[in-house]
Amino acid sequence: LAGPLPALLAVCAALAAGAFAALRRSTPRTCPEAMAMAASAGGAADVVVDALVVGSGISGSCAAHHLFKNQGVKSLLVTEANPVVGGNVISKTDGEFIWEEGPNSFQPTPAIMRTVYELGLVDELVLADGSLPRFVFWEGGGAGQKLANLHALPTNLPGDLLSFDLLTIPGKIRAAFGALGFIAPPPPAPYEENVREFVTRHLGDETFERVIDPFVSGVYAGDPDQLAMRAALKKIHRLEGLGSLGPGLVSGAIARFKELAQEKKDNPVDPKWPTYKGGQLGSFRRGLQTLPNAVAKELGPERVKTSWTLSSLSRDGGRFLATFDTPEGIKTVSARTVAVTAPTRVTSKVCAPLVPAAADLAKVYSPPVASVTMAYRKEWFKELPGAQPGKPLVGFGHLLPRRMGVRSLGTIWSSSLFPGRAPDEWELLLTYIGGARDKGIGEMSEAEIVKQVDADNHKILLKPDAPAGKLLGIRVWKTAIPQYCRGHLDIMAALERDEAKVPGLFLGGNYRTGVAFGDCVQYGIDEAAKMGAYLAKAAV
Repeated sequence: LAGPLPALLAVCAALAAGAFAALRRSTPRTCPEAMAMAASAGGAADVVVDALVVGSGISGSCAAHHLFKNQGVKSLLVTEANPVVGGNVISKTDGEFIWEEGPNSFQPTPAIMRTVYELGLVDELVLADGSLPRFVFWEGGGAGQKLANLHALPTNLPGDLLSFDLLTIPGKIRAAFGALGFIAPPPPAPYEENVREFVTRHLGDETFERVIDPFVSGVYAGDPDQLAMRAALKKIHRLEGLGSLGPGLVSGAIARFKELAQEKKDNPVDPKWPTYKGGQLGSFRRGLQTLPNAVAKELGPERVKTSWTLSSLSRDGGRFLATFDTPEGIKTVSARTVAVTAPTRVTSKVCAPLVPAAADLAKVYSPPVASVTMAYRKEWFKELPGAQPGKPLVGFGHLLPRRMGVRSLGTIWSSSLFPGRAPDEWELLLTYIGGARDKGIGEMSEAEIVKQVDADNHKILLKPDAPAGKLLGIRVWKTAIPQYCRGHLDIMAALERDEAKVPGLFLGGNYRTGVAFGDCVQYGIDEAAKMGAYLAKAAV
């Protein structure tokens, strides 16, 4: 349960309280170091390895690390189409500011903390204060008056409910009764509810429009009328009917909390791993790209190749033969097992000859999104909620409901979250703009996008006479976050069936395992275990 959703469920539970009281580590397998990077004697392939990982984003990097560290696979190659490792994880600095041009942070999980520890990154880890408020910009519609129209989502219950007036009293009552389970039944299968339908059925139009709509924009850059609830927000979807107290989300949440407690008991974390508290967000002192950089350092330059673009993949007897376009010309790699973590547009073309269902990955839409990082001097900010002397920004950032007519999707207050992101006299903002409901952003020039973001920042956060911000970075992702729309799970099921017919080949990434940073790390652990088991079985 990520972002404002835990707060939403807690709000519903508290509102209803008056009416209802209520890795395992894999065994390492040793591979001879001499086989780490052997050239084929017959010239059939330029490189021969046991395991090939295509893509060095979080999914690929973590799969490679856990193969190397925990599965004992030393004969390993990681390839990346970009000039540097990291995939869409791009951290930048100009010597004064540090910013992200892709994902901005992560919600800590045991899988992430394990990987951080194993890579020796504990001292680089930074965790934001979990008590910092998360804001939604909302004006009018019966909502209460807030400074700069920024409404903080509740974090401390039930106390915060006294001042939580983003929802009107009727809106709160509707959400409370829905959370208790006084809802219409779901539509019969095979109909898939979209996010809007599910949330309004449970919690009402007002909660959807003011809380969930901006969340969907912020996480997926998505269209709630197209996203399938059971695919895009599966953890919330699962809550309906999970509990024994009815179909409401409160009952489901109570049952889920019991499950989580049991899972923690059954899978205790290593006390050596970094610890964290609920509500915190994480990063590294030099940005998220620290993690894939650390994996590349761990593996060494002979096991990591950048600017290698996969052009074909085929079977070669009991092995796989991958062909790459590289700065040195065409290169071929022979591998016993392969993990492809490339984007859907690549996987759909390259892997379809082996896995026919992979062709349908071309149907998974990824909208254009721009990330824009700008800096503003502290004295330029208007009076904002929670501001302190010398700290005009105190919070995680703000989300922007589409109803408010602001084009940006949301803004991360980077310098408020993590230390060292900006010089003392400056604040740093990372804004996302575009998405499935604003496809035109992909046709705009970078100058036009920056102008729009700066105008939106001024509207929400800055004084009327504040100068234009200092642009640090802009990146326009023509195909950004994969959309889990209706039919997505059917595509994934067909992919799984066809993939099972090609032992040793593993397809994955954020289109399959979830778009969160933690989902991708967990994928790396899981796929490394599968690949290690395949190699061990094949060696018998």
